[in-house]
Amino acid sequence: MKLLLIEDELKLADYLRKGLGEEGFTVEVAHNGIDGLHLAIEGDHQLVILDGMLPGIDGLAVLAALRQSKSTPVLMLTARGQVEDRVQGLQSGADDYLVKPFAFSELVARIQVLLRRASGARSTAELTQLRLADLEVDLIRRRAVRAGQRLELTAKEFNLLSLLLRRQGEVLSRTELAEQVWDMNFDSETNVVEVAIRRLRGKLDQPFERPLLHTVRGMGYVLEDRAP
Repeated sequence: MKLLLIEDELKLADYLRKGLGEEGFTVEVAHNGIDGLHLAIEGDHQLVILDGMLPGIDGLAVLAALRQSKSTPVLMLTARGQVEDRVQGLQSGADDYLVKPFAFSELVARIQVLLRRASGARSTAELTQLRLADLEVDLIRRRAVRAGQRLELTAKEFNLLSLLLRRQGEVLSRTELAEQVWDMNFDSETNVVEVAIRRLRGKLDQPFERPLLHTVRGMGYVLEDRAP
């Protein structure tokens, strides 16, 4: 699931990006209202986390402009905690309102509620459970099963598998994997991605007859069910 975080406090934005990444979300970040609005309109995010006080365009103006064209769920995250502020935010089109400071666990819970509400009962399972062939991943329980057998994955391996599974059939480069899973700019001197892929492959594919994780030489890695 891809989220857009529009937050000008750099430390908070970095903290949220890392934390939500560990929860299995892919997080795109904008640090001002102008860039945030552009990404919100042009992107395919499942939810927007929007700070109320932003440089360029403030959160309410971003929200008003976004609502002219899209109904993406918006969770406002702001220091303005007065009743009239919350009412104004909700009346302007926000789907939820969380006042700073907040507990990270509450933010995650509210995100999950909004995603369920947006998708409806139809796709609650689709949002939290990913499948490919005999592989099943439960994002809420952080549990991966293949052919009925539990895969004992580390946190990074689970995040790596979840990313590849969400984008199954798409070749992901080492650079993108490093950015999305390890929150690091790709360094050609490090082999962290290759090591993690090898370990994941050992747990995901080696015990089973049919491999799902494939290397595309010179390009990256793809998770897909290929015909024998």
